[in-house]
Amino acid sequence: MSNEDKEGGITADDWGAALSEQGQAEALQAKPATADVFQDFSERSTKSSTTHDIEFILDIPVQLTVELGRTKIAIKNLLQLAQGSVIELNGLAGEPMDVLVNGCLIAQGEVVVVNDKFGIRLTDITSPAERIRKLNR
Repeated sequence: MSNEDKEGGITADDWGAALSEQGQAEALQAKPATADVFQDFSERSTKSSTTHDIEFILDIPVQLTVELGRTKIAIKNLLQLAQGSVIELNGLAGEPMDVLVNGCLIAQGEVVVVNDKFGIRLTDITSPAERIRKLNR
């Protein structure tokens, strides 16, 4: 052993151990992923698993929004708004309103008043295929 190895505290055994560990790590990386790592879903009944799986998400809160219309307004005009001001929206009177869940259009409907509270009666529900198509844009 040379003086440099003794002074640095590195011995031939240390190098041998490090090379051995490196070889073991490379051998583990070279092995292909085995099928038992991933769960096989083909054996499960689709109907029962879907019913069971959807129960996990039923209590997740989502943001439901009913949109009357939109407009762009300059900050100068926004600051001039006061009680009684009217803002023109791009939606027309009597036009169906958009119902969005987390910003994604899921239906359209019309305003109803029940016991002095506003509500919305759904008139058209967007199909799942259409929702997915809009998400991919």
